[in-house]
Amino acid sequence: MNNKDNFLDYIFEINSDLNRTRSASGEVIVEMENKGFTNRIAQKFFKKPAVSHIHLPGMGSFIFGCINGKRTVFEIGALLKDEYGDEAEPLYERLSLYMKQLQNSGFIRQVSPLHELPAD
Repeated sequence: MNNKDNFLDYIFEINSDLNRTRSASGEVIVEMENKGFTNRIAQKFFKKPAVSHIHLPGMGSFIFGCINGKRTVFEIGALLKDEYGDEAEPLYERLSLYMKQLQNSGFIRQVSPLHELPAD
């Protein structure tokens, strides 16, 4: 991310190799395979699962459902405000942190800032 870029103009998409489902209540459940040497040891000796199921409750599931590779963070924030109203405040601070957490966890990836998209 460039210092001149505004994070609210960024567009994200869900990683295509991410396994996810929705529960009956609408909650997104992401399946993360626990890979690597230390995870294999933990699975063998400490009976840790090979796959973790990460639940995204409430607003998390709503935000995740809004990420489509076309909407900016700002647009997702507007949808979040429409859905949750004042409960979402402080809106953009929380949304930016959440989006960065999703990105750092490998759930989503940045497509591009809005101003770099080709014209339709």
